[in-house]
Amino acid sequence: MNRGPRAIGEVLSEVMARRGYARVQCAAAYDAAWREAAGPLTAGYTRPGSLRRGTLEVVVANSTLMQELGFQKHALLESLAGLLPGEGIENIRFRVGSIE
Repeated sequence: MNRGPRAIGEVLSEVMARRGYARVQCAAAYDAAWREAAGPLTAGYTRPGSLRRGTLEVVVANSTLMQELGFQKHALLESLAGLLPGEGIENIRFRVGSIE
């Protein structure tokens, strides 16, 4: 089943999708944007996770900080929208978990 020559861009896109490189780049972009939006102190106790259906999941070190971030949610969403235009982040869901 020889399809003949293909454009290099098509081949690279296929390889990147198969290897998951696009997800790694997105995760790095989310991490950098979150650190800038949240600030250095808060970023040290939080970690952005995946983006699903417009909701960014953020892991938080403790429930006290999770409650504080809930109060700041609107400002964080505005900041993330400016830092990651086109990603479609409409909501943030915080959950307590381990920060590595």
